[in-house]
Amino acid sequence: MPIKIQSDLPAVKILEKENIFVMTEKRAATQDIRPLKIAIVNLMPTKEVTETQLLRLLGNTPLQIEISLVRMENHVSKNTDADYMDKFYITSNELYSQKFDGMIITGAPVEQLAFESVDYWNDLCKIMDYARKNVFSTLYLCWGAFAGLYHHYGIKKYPLERKMSGIFMNERCTDGDALLRGFDDTFPIPQSRHTTLHKEDIEKCRDLVILAESAEAGVTIIKSKDNREIFMTGHLEYDTMTLAQEYYRDTDKGMKVPLPKNYFPTNNVNRMPTSYWRATAHLFYSNWLNYYVYQETPFNFI
Repeated sequence: MPIKIQSDLPAVKILEKENIFVMTEKRAATQDIRPLKIAIVNLMPTKEVTETQLLRLLGNTPLQIEISLVRMENHVSKNTDADYMDKFYITSNELYSQKFDGMIITGAPVEQLAFESVDYWNDLCKIMDYARKNVFSTLYLCWGAFAGLYHHYGIKKYPLERKMSGIFMNERCTDGDALLRGFDDTFPIPQSRHTTLHKEDIEKCRDLVILAESAEAGVTIIKSKDNREIFMTGHLEYDTMTLAQEYYRDTDKGMKVPLPKNYFPTNNVNRMPTSYWRATAHLFYSNWLNYYVYQETPFNFI
């Protein structure tokens, strides 16, 4: 089934070429069905890229989904044209007048700053508080996960000596959770971050459950016991070349960053990497939408 988005959003053409079913507002209006309402709070600087990555995964399920892209009311994006933001995004203040079945809060390239030093931190905290009462299940990604864990549970982030970049294998920490239904015994998650979590901090919190961890990358998937909040430290939405593009960008700036692990064939930056996390990504988002949102949200929640 399709995702419902504005017909002139640039991601539409890309997704249609990939045979992802995209529905225009006009066609959606003729269907007698309540679609899932999903809000995406996109904090990444490359808005169009992140939109496409997430919409690709959300659109590959049997559910009809209506998407709202959300921007901070008091933050001006430095990398995306203001007209684009005004056309395709609602403000955080507009968000508060609605309810949503699900929400995604993305990562952001601000993890080396203290949370309180981020210029939109207060706005984001307001969104996270709003989500607890007005969103049935919220998925926090990368820096968004660190921010959510800190704001809701007081769990600190810790700086890494070197950036963690690459594809890292993970194992389940609990059996039978629907979010990981159908997953292989070990599964890959791309990571790109400068901070980490301490497992013991999470284990002290009775309201949280660790679902997956990596020998190299540490704790990677956490949830609240009521399934209303999911935290992932990595980027399953990443395209095949995303880590390469980040690496080239940083090295072109003269930054000393490590070669992404388990990514370039024979660790040769001139060889084309291949995606081996795509199936995991599609299954993760399908499970979240189905078992944590669609199957649980009351019909009259919206």
